Order: sequence, then C-alpha cells, then structure tokens
Amino acid sequence: MSETRSDGALLRAVAEDGDRRAFEELYRRYAPWLTARMRSRCADAGVVDDVVQETFLAVWRGSARYREDGDVAGWLWRIGSRRLIDVLRGDGARGRLRQALARLRHRDEVSAEERVLAGVEHGDLAGALVRLSPELRAVLQATVVDGLTTREAAVLLGIPPGTVKTRAMRARRQLREALA
Repeated sequence: MSETRSDGALLRAVAEDGDRRAFEELYRRYAPWLTARMRSRCADAGVVDDVVQETFLAVWRGSARYREDGDVAGWLWRIGSRRLIDVLRGDGARGRLRQALARLRHRDEVSAEERVLAGVEHGDLAGALVRLSPELRAVLQATVVDGLTTREAAVLLGIPPGTVKTRAMRARRQLREALA
C-alpha cells in the first residue's frame, strides 16, 4: 500500500527533484477542483482548460513558487485566477482593437458608440459631449465607453499615456463646467 504524501511534500518533490509522479498526483488532486471553480467564472470551456493547464505548467516549470505557510488550493486558485484575468483582458483588448480598426476603415459611417454618445438624454450631456473636441471625445470613448486602460487607450489612439491622462482630465473638466 502506498503512502499518501501531503501537498507540501508533493510540491517540494516537484520543485526540488522534478518528480513527475508527485506532479501527476498534485494534478489529480487539484485539476478537477480548479477546473470547476474556473468554469463558474468563465463559460468558455476551452479557455478554462487552457488556464488550468497553464497554471499547472507554471507549477511544473517552477515559475510559481509555493511558500509552505499557505493553503495549496488557495495558492493554485490565485495562480489560475490571475491567468484567467490575463486571458480575458487580452481577448477583450484584442476585440476592442479589431473594432477600432474596423471603425477606421469605415470613417464615413457613424459608429454605434458615437450614436449612443450623441443620443444621451441626461441633462445636457449630449450637447456637452458634442462640444468636446474630437481628441477629447476619442479619449472619453476609449476609456469610459470601451473601458480601456490608459495604456490600452494610448496604443489604440497612437498617443503617449500621459496625453491620454491629460485629455481625459480636460474632457471631464469641460463636461463638469458645461453641466454645472
């Protein structure tokens, strides 16, 4: 009868000796649980499977280091959830970039976002938005409507991140003044 090793002993064997059997045991213990938890956060089973594999690959390669003072399940969850967030953000940014490029190809057409911004009927917000310069409106659209980070907006708009911040601040100030 074989002895059941603790999670810490398995992780030490993987980290110190590259013990494949220890790794496989760890995977059997936690992969189903991690997969189930990830599926409650992401409906795409393919993405979840990839994230679980990447999580255990990080353990195998040693790029994820376990400190023996914590719970192994929680440690694996932190690794996996960070990877899932990275994947979801990456897909989101790529999708927004594709949309932005499509809008550039069809500049004569009014985008759905521009129609929404122009049609806002809360106070005089629509009028205030129309009075903003195109540069300020573009920054607001990228950061507020599209939800891009400053860095993502800078890449999308082809301007430095500092300029995105400055334009966003100016746009907010002008909107506050127009709506006051």
